[in-house]
Amino acid sequence: MSTLDETEPLLDEPEDADPSQADSNETAAGIELSPAPEQEPRARPDTTAVVPVTALQQYLAEIRRYPYLSKEEELQLFQEYQTQGNREAAVKLIMANLRVSVSIAAEYLHTGADHMDLIQEGNVGLMQAIKKFDPAKNVRFYAYAAWWSRAYILRYLLHTFRLVKVGTTQDQRKLFYNLKKEKAKLEREGFAPDTKLLADRLNVRERDVVEMDQRLGNWELSLDQPIGEDQGNTLLDVLPSHQEPADEQLADHQLKTLFRAKLAEFTKTLEERDEDILRNRILSDQPLTLDDLGHKYGITKERTRQLEARIIKRLRDYLKKDIKDFDRLRA
Repeated sequence: MSTLDETEPLLDEPEDADPSQADSNETAAGIELSPAPEQEPRARPDTTAVVPVTALQQYLAEIRRYPYLSKEEELQLFQEYQTQGNREAAVKLIMANLRVSVSIAAEYLHTGADHMDLIQEGNVGLMQAIKKFDPAKNVRFYAYAAWWSRAYILRYLLHTFRLVKVGTTQDQRKLFYNLKKEKAKLEREGFAPDTKLLADRLNVRERDVVEMDQRLGNWELSLDQPIGEDQGNTLLDVLPSHQEPADEQLADHQLKTLFRAKLAEFTKTLEERDEDILRNRILSDQPLTLDDLGHKYGITKERTRQLEARIIKRLRDYLKKDIKDFDRLRA
């Protein structure tokens, strides 16, 4: 890493990242930093080794070459970066704190994410932290940078946790970051972490808590995944179809065709006024009102309603005689 990212901040400053509450002798958000090792010569991969050196091992060997900085050294480098725009000073600050990202990334290996990917996202957080760091708060840089490193790792997990995205709103992001942590906190306090209590503590809707809990508790499976090692069938082959079977589709089509034919026959048995009520009141997508029909034929609204009810009863009785599955058609 030889340059500093100058893009605009991708995250707002973490609300709980208050440098004034972190003492220079305390760990950064639970990160234990061991005494600085003496600078080591650059590690070279052993091509004769039985077990090849991995990219992670090479990376860890590389960052060990950069010793920890004292508080005075941090302040001097940051002052050079802030006042003089010295990018080399910024690079030295970041290089000396790369172990922060390694330590935080290790906490999220249980998610199944690649360790190096998590580390790199944490390193982006380190670069963001140097833009926001305020030495006047009297806190070590690594203690402050830890918050940004964790924020970028969590953001990465949020975007890659599912093929179907979760956490697209502010409330969902809050739940993704804090739901499990809040559950553990309530249990330590002696409370049962039910949905309502979690929603109150996180200031979100109960429905959002239920949905996020279900998403976090279930992993996605590929539909092309084989059912067994010795089987060629996939999960897609055994998924139930929600489409109506072909024989039922054909039966429904025949039933509706018969209904239309019988309806046409029934219409011929009606007087002109009853036929008008059937077409423009009972069967129409935009039916006339009872008042409109009443004014048209010079009868009251109640009389029009009675005529409508009589026509419907006659139609039902007429169809039942020839259509055995008439009740199914109505459903």
